[in-house]
Amino acid sequence: MLTHRTLRSALAAAVVLAVLSGCASSGSSSPAGDWGVVKAGQPSLTVESNGSWHGNDGCNAMKGDGKISGQEFTFGPFASTLVACEGVTPWLNLAVTAKVDGDSLVVFRGDGSKIGTLSRR
Repeated sequence: MLTHRTLRSALAAAVVLAVLSGCASSGSSSPAGDWGVVKAGQPSLTVESNGSWHGNDGCNAMKGDGKISGQEFTFGPFASTLVACEGVTPWLNLAVTAKVDGDSLVVFRGDGSKIGTLSRR
């Protein structure tokens, strides 16, 4: 038989679980996932949980390996097509590191200067 105290404890536990579930689903802090807009002229990137990645700098297809460490991603050597596209300023090919900031992946050059931001898809 449920008592008032048991019912209240169960309700409190359910509220705590709901709050924790809401926090956990508010977005991942891992760089693994899909970033950017898949659209001609726009950069996009997919980072796999093992550090491999593939994407497009807005003109050229790219793929390579990297390393995930917490919220940060370090790009390793990569292969890219070499197509010239008018009206596109590719910058993803300059990426050395990236860091998750909320629902964005901020991308940096080797000197630490920010070169772009990709939104989580």
